[in-house]
Amino acid sequence: MAVFGLCLFVVCVAFVVGGPVLKNGGDPVPLVIWHGMGDSCCNPFSMGAIKKMVEEQIPGIYVLSLKIGNSITEDMENSFFLNANEQVARVCEQLAKDPRLQQGYNSMGFSQGGQFLRAVAQRCPQPRMRNLISVGGQHQGVYGLPRCPGESSHICDWIRKVLNSGAYTKAVQEHLVQAEYWHDPLNEETYRSSSIFLADINQERSVNESYKRNLQALEKFVMVKFLQDTMVDPVDSEWFGFYRPGQGKEIIPLQNSTIYTEDRLGLREMDTAGKLVFLGVEGDHLHFTDKWFNENILPFLH
Repeated sequence: MAVFGLCLFVVCVAFVVGGPVLKNGGDPVPLVIWHGMGDSCCNPFSMGAIKKMVEEQIPGIYVLSLKIGNSITEDMENSFFLNANEQVARVCEQLAKDPRLQQGYNSMGFSQGGQFLRAVAQRCPQPRMRNLISVGGQHQGVYGLPRCPGESSHICDWIRKVLNSGAYTKAVQEHLVQAEYWHDPLNEETYRSSSIFLADINQERSVNESYKRNLQALEKFVMVKFLQDTMVDPVDSEWFGFYRPGQGKEIIPLQNSTIYTEDRLGLREMDTAGKLVFLGVEGDHLHFTDKWFNENILPFLH
């Protein structure tokens, strides 16, 4: 059995040649995937490889890898600079027009694509999203960009400076994607009042009952956390945990957060109903083997 690694931008997947093949006995449910920061829809070493792997494991499946823009270059640039709300709106329109998705689909978001697809689930119930799989998504946001990613270091250095100096200014919020899920635990009030994306989908200001109802319509909400993640700060955000307000050290898990105890998103009800799935995988950000993927993720795609 051969093992080799493929790494580009934020995706690093170790593929194990000769893994198990899982087959679907009926018509496969379509799959929509959304890439992460600095990546693109069709990179052969990241989303292209994921798409191919799923298609090989589930013959006949329709896999749509979302491209935000008119080219791969524009898609990559938009992952940094196109307002997240605009991106979600474009995706909702694209999904609504795709005839192959009208009977429902599963979704899988990588890194920031995880929270973006959750926004799709909350805002756009038609066509119906069945399962949402968040692979390293930051559902309580981030308070740091340690490796943002390395291949785009010049962009990342600039982003860090902007976030540290004025993440919640109107201009930055509207034009820098990472600012839109920047969550400063030392300035919670400013975050809640000024965050144009994350504070909205996390119901931080008020409760939109349609957001809650639409999210609860999922059959499963799967959250994958990378246990040695050196990119996401804090890594617990991948399971909806975050820093206790007022400091940047102590982590509050989802079940102790106000989002859960007040059930602002319906996650407590979903948890009680067995709809929340928390998966931990050894490795750094977006680093997994096809064996792990086949055993842990494919069952949610059938």
